[in-house]
Amino acid sequence: MARFWKAVNDVIQRADVLLLVMDARFITETRNREIEDKAIESGKPLIYVVNKVDLVDLKDISGLLEGIKPYVLFTTKKRSSIRSLKSRIMSEGRGIVKRKKKMFVGVLGYPNVGKSSLINMMKGRRSTGISPLSGKTKAKQVIKTSTTLYFIDTPGVTPYFEKDQLKFMFTNVTDYTKIKDPETMAERLMEKFPGKIEKFYGVSVNEDKRETIEAIAIKKHVLKKGGMPDTKRMAVTIIMKWQRGKL
Repeated sequence: MARFWKAVNDVIQRADVLLLVMDARFITETRNREIEDKAIESGKPLIYVVNKVDLVDLKDISGLLEGIKPYVLFTTKKRSSIRSLKSRIMSEGRGIVKRKKKMFVGVLGYPNVGKSSLINMMKGRRSTGISPLSGKTKAKQVIKTSTTLYFIDTPGVTPYFEKDQLKFMFTNVTDYTKIKDPETMAERLMEKFPGKIEKFYGVSVNEDKRETIEAIAIKKHVLKKGGMPDTKRMAVTIIMKWQRGKL
């Protein structure tokens, strides 16, 4: 992690404009305050990019956006996002292109908030490796998206002392293949977002979340030998779908 933080610090120093990318589903949880403080201390323009807005109702997040300025709502599903983000970058970095003929944009944030996908969208074709598993970007990469704009992708990092395993799970910092107790984590996911998983699978809301996982497993025919519900395998699937934005 220290190596990744060095890459982040180097990008902050090199970039002309900085983007702090957050997941629209978890704005508070993926607002990396440590990176934010470093970016503000640098004195360089900082733009908050609220990514994956296609996965939320904008009315539900409006209150969370009040203290975040300037921000851009972004989704890889709409090309209008490209125009909005480019316009904001050029506005915040006005004068830099005239002076330097090119502008470097540092893209920062937690693992798996969609930094590489955002850059691919800005370029117009695949330019960086993307993966649904966290930790794909291992070092900073410079990607030319136009004659004047160069994006610097960075590995996602978490604050040094953060150890919240539930947060790591539902924000994709820890991918579903590495969760040690998927059943408990799936239960906590259901507790944090009441009714959402039950609605997706078409089962009743039950106070006993383990029984809910069993009901989902039976409905989806995720069974062990003998016909018993395989709650561990079902829990892994639930978490996987959540992390990939299918829930």
